[in-house]
Amino acid sequence: MPSKLLYQLARPALFSLDPEAAHHLTMAALRRAQSMGLTALFPKPAPDPRVVMGITFPNPIGLAAGLDKDGATIDGLAALGFGSIEIGTVTPKAQPGNPRPRMFRLPAANAVINRMGFNNGGVEAFIRNVQSSKFYQERTGVLGLNIGKNASTPIENAADDYLFCLEKVYPYATYVTVNISSPNTKNLRQLQGASELDALLSQLKQAQQKLADQHKRYVPVVLKIAPDIDAEQVKTIADALLRHKMDGVIATNTTITRDAVKGLAHENEAGGLSGAPVFELSNTVVRQLRSELGNTIPIIGVGGILSGADAQTKMTAGAALVQLYSGLIYRGPALVRECANALRKV
Repeated sequence: MPSKLLYQLARPALFSLDPEAAHHLTMAALRRAQSMGLTALFPKPAPDPRVVMGITFPNPIGLAAGLDKDGATIDGLAALGFGSIEIGTVTPKAQPGNPRPRMFRLPAANAVINRMGFNNGGVEAFIRNVQSSKFYQERTGVLGLNIGKNASTPIENAADDYLFCLEKVYPYATYVTVNISSPNTKNLRQLQGASELDALLSQLKQAQQKLADQHKRYVPVVLKIAPDIDAEQVKTIADALLRHKMDGVIATNTTITRDAVKGLAHENEAGGLSGAPVFELSNTVVRQLRSELGNTIPIIGVGGILSGADAQTKMTAGAALVQLYSGLIYRGPALVRECANALRKV
C-alpha cells in the first residue's frame, strides 16, 4: 500500500492522540516496519545528487533535527527516501526537557508549537544508537549530528557543552550542526549576539581543526539560526560565518512570533512555532543570508515546507538544500518524494 494512502488512513487516529504520544507511536511503528522490511515498499525519489560542503547528498531533501532526538530511528527514517538525516539535538548529559504537555498542533494553520527543551538521553547513549544503525555501519548516506547545551549549564559556559559534544560526535558525523537557536532553552539565543557568536565560532573552528587532524577526516560544522532576527542581525551573523570560515548555515529554527496563528487554539502556548507560519520568515532570512554570503557558504533552508512548490521557493530564495519536519506531520512521508521530484534539475 503506498505510503501516501497509509498515512491518510493513519492520520485521523494519530491526530486524536496527544501530539507527543502520537510522535512516539509513529516512531515505534516506523522502527517496527523497518525491522520487518516493510519500509522497502515505500517509493523512493530518483537519484538527484548535489555536492554541498564537499559532501555528495543523494538528493536535496533532508530530515531536520528534532524528529529523532536520540538517533533511535535512523534506519526507519532513512528508508523514507531522504537525501540526508539530521538527528538530535543532543546535549552532554541526559535531560528530561520541559514539563508536559509541551507540543501542540494547530491544524488550521498547518503548524506546531513545541517547547520540548532538548529532551534527550545524553551524548553517550546517542552515539551508541548511531553506531548500532545500519545507516552508519554501511555508510549509506549523509548523517548530520545536531548538538546543543544542557539547560543546567550557565550561558556563559555554553561553549564547554558544544565543544564536549563536538568531540564526542565528530567521528560518527557526516556533518555537525551547532544549534544556538532553539527558543526552549533559557538564554540560548543570546549566543547569536555579535560578541558571543564570535567567541563560540572561534573555539569551534579551533576544535574542528584539531579533530580533523586527529581523525584524518574533515567534518563540516554548520550553524543553525533563528528566524526572529532583523537584517542587521543577519549581517552580523553572516560576517561571523565568513570570518570564521564556517562550512554552512541552517536557516531557520522555529519562531516565537504568533501573528500567523492569532485566534487559534494554543496560540498563547510558550515555545517555538513551526510549520506554514514560519515559511516566509525563514525565506526572508535565507534571501538575506544569500545576499550577504554570496556563494561562499551554503545555506540549508528549513521552515514551513508543505509541498514541492514550497521546496522550490526555498531553493529560489538561495538554499542549496532543504529540510523537512512539521510538513511531515501534516502531509506524511509522501512529502519527501514530492519535494524531491519538484527539485529535480532545480
